[in-house]
Amino acid sequence: MGDRLTGKRALVTGAASGIGAACARRCADEGATVAGLDLIAKPSGSVCSAWVQADVADEAAVAAAVAEATDSLGAIDLLVNAAGVLSVGGADTLEVAEWERVLGVNLKGTWLVSKHVVPQMVAAGSGSIVNLASVEGLEGFSGQTAYNVSKGGVVLLTRNMAADFGPAGVRVNCLCPGLIETPMTSILEDPAFAPVRDAFVDWHLLGRAGQPEEVAAAALFLASDDASFVHGAALVVDGGLTAGRRFPDLSA
Repeated sequence: MGDRLTGKRALVTGAASGIGAACARRCADEGATVAGLDLIAKPSGSVCSAWVQADVADEAAVAAAVAEATDSLGAIDLLVNAAGVLSVGGADTLEVAEWERVLGVNLKGTWLVSKHVVPQMVAAGSGSIVNLASVEGLEGFSGQTAYNVSKGGVVLLTRNMAADFGPAGVRVNCLCPGLIETPMTSILEDPAFAPVRDAFVDWHLLGRAGQPEEVAAAALFLASDDASFVHGAALVVDGGLTAGRRFPDLSA
């Protein structure tokens, strides 16, 4: 498809499906050698030339996985932190175990993988990290407390890492997608959730949900030299959801 990442070595978490898999494919299409990291085994058809299994919330497992990926590929030039889980529950009903599960994967996991990759980038004097946050890290959504908090944390983690590692030549940015059709959001296809899905889709000014490949295209931009002066940004990929709301036709 292109050559914007030719010669680069990429590590993509959550690479087994959804946005992570789309990011892995796009990196490979653009010339990168890709290592996938996921909790499950490598799926058939994956473009990843190396694969490591790990729970991103477990530091020992992450350290071993990053070491294995580095042994296979060499020093990592590009990290895409796409591993994530969804959750439902308000602050008054959420169980502690669920809070810890969601923040463990979405926020702690993003930090841990970055922690074990970024020293390689600092040593090289270059590198790019793309974290997957969400529009729900920018706005509050009812009944999704742990997910909102975890993704808001990813946005601020991105900015803190940008401040820490920018002087060493390492760029750090995040993406804030709206509703993307992935296995994680497939629960909304259940007829019981039709009113919720319809309302959510309608909030997107383009009038539709997004596709993983559309998020991967934005990740490619942030990862590539096309974004050489983009640093500490939270780029929304949301079909206009955070741009505003449509009123009914008021012309009458």
